[in-house]
Amino acid sequence: MEPRQIKIAVIDYELCQPEKCNYACISACPVNRQKKECIIKDPERGKPLISEILCIGCKICSHICPFKAITIINLTAKLEDPIHEYARNSFRLYGLPNPKKGSVVGLIGRNGIGKSTALSILSGKILPNFANFDEKTTHEKIIKHFRGKELQGFFEVLSLGNVKTVLKPQAIDKIPEKAKGKVIDLLKKADEKKRLSEVAEKLDISNILENDITQVSGGELQRIAIAATFLKKADFYFFDEPTSYLDVKQRLKAANLIRELAKDSSIMVVEHDLAVLDYLSDYIHILFGEQAAYGVVSDTRSVRNGINEYLDGFLKTENIRIRDKSLSFNMGAAYRAVSKDILLEYPELEKKYSQFSLKAQSGIIRKQEILGILGPNATGKTTFVKMLAGLLKPDNAESELNFRFKIAYKPQYLKPEKGVTVQDLLTSANIDNELFRNEINRRFNLERLFEKKLDKLSGGELQKVAISLALCRDSNLILLDEPSAFIDIEDRLQVADAIRSIVSATQRSCIVVDHDIVFMDYLADRLIIFSGKPAESCFASEPKEMREGMNLFLKDLSITYRRDPQSGRPRVNKLDSVKDQEQKKKGEYYYISADSD
Repeated sequence: MEPRQIKIAVIDYELCQPEKCNYACISACPVNRQKKECIIKDPERGKPLISEILCIGCKICSHICPFKAITIINLTAKLEDPIHEYARNSFRLYGLPNPKKGSVVGLIGRNGIGKSTALSILSGKILPNFANFDEKTTHEKIIKHFRGKELQGFFEVLSLGNVKTVLKPQAIDKIPEKAKGKVIDLLKKADEKKRLSEVAEKLDISNILENDITQVSGGELQRIAIAATFLKKADFYFFDEPTSYLDVKQRLKAANLIRELAKDSSIMVVEHDLAVLDYLSDYIHILFGEQAAYGVVSDTRSVRNGINEYLDGFLKTENIRIRDKSLSFNMGAAYRAVSKDILLEYPELEKKYSQFSLKAQSGIIRKQEILGILGPNATGKTTFVKMLAGLLKPDNAESELNFRFKIAYKPQYLKPEKGVTVQDLLTSANIDNELFRNEINRRFNLERLFEKKLDKLSGGELQKVAISLALCRDSNLILLDEPSAFIDIEDRLQVADAIRSIVSATQRSCIVVDHDIVFMDYLADRLIIFSGKPAESCFASEPKEMREGMNLFLKDLSITYRRDPQSGRPRVNKLDSVKDQEQKKKGEYYYISADSD
């Protein structure tokens, strides 16, 4: 098929407020001025509707819209008709990934690019409409559309009801709204394989089986959702972001359990942790396009080539560049030099509760330094950060640590205030506007969210707003608790770049708690390692140089990482593989030089 000019017009109807602009897009459209109806008032919604057939792609409507609600894309690509479009002038998906029997297929791509839509279609939650809003979709039409293609057989058996699909959803926080009672009751209903006790032990949730589903943490809820999905008998399993809230060891345990399903079934996984996606998958599909506008599914790749092409930003088979620059990793990060000037010295800190205690060694935080914190869940990382922030009183210190400088803090769990817009929040917080424009908005384009209410934002959007707020506040020390949660791979590296740029430009320091090894490798100068018995008695080390800290952390988990020779990214070694055994023998659990696989 020869490339053809495609016009994509998307309107964000949450942002669109025609009563305030008097339909400026309709009056400004040059096609409308020629007495043609390119943009009209939709009689059903009372909002603009754009004809993509008549649109000439001038983007005047997009530029003139005061609420940044319109996106016009002029696309020349080898694309067939969309597989699915949610409504006229809304997001549409081109192509679908191919499930493979006995394999794990990973999906990699930005948020809002169609990964969850693809899983919903393949799991039978959505019938694809092929952008046809005038006729009802039937299984016969779907099968006809894929005639002669690999997916034809999949949709044939799906339409006959001869296969069973199971989807672990992305929004696990919604589970307590639908499921009531104890954890064990929920899992018993799902346990078609009669392996509840075994799976609970593998995912470390045996101790919470008697807890009410409304009383478990985010990490526990994630593992419950994975367990419930695993315990059902199915031909196709779909996992949408299975590692959110999980620490490194929990992520790899979940990955091993998911891989076990591939012996008899087809598995498809959406995951933003590159190391876990690499460890888990046999094949990769890359999804690219423009966020919230359109997404395109690439051909199948091997895992290593797929991830490396995604990071490079150039897809060889499609002969298309999906990003202006490549994303690479500094293989000298283990030896990165940091400032010797001291921002603060903090004393030994202790905190005891009825069933948990934390003891943290004293340490020094240097100016213009990014200090990473790694450790399992429930080891006191958030408690430590809150003590530094002055939100918790250490048991062995006065009510305040009296550091005599300003602190900006982004908490682990975000609670958006209802009715408040993003612009209201940023204005009331008295942020550094120049810093916001130069370092934050150019990376995250938060202006497009200004009119949106905080409680209507996606998890990723809310996370970026909270990070931006902390980075742009007047402070000497920035504390970020799990900033990578809910945001995609590109945004994680953009966040890392923003943190490093702001720390360097403003001579501040930053402490970051996170579970994404790739993100921490890209970002941190030194590390504090938390260890001990989770939820019982734990210990925090003094800040250590990256190589020493990462080796200490990974040795305790008995996990080794190597580096990819092309991109320099960290990759998990399979347990007891030749490389795993070699590195353990040398005591090098991390930061070995990149070499061939």
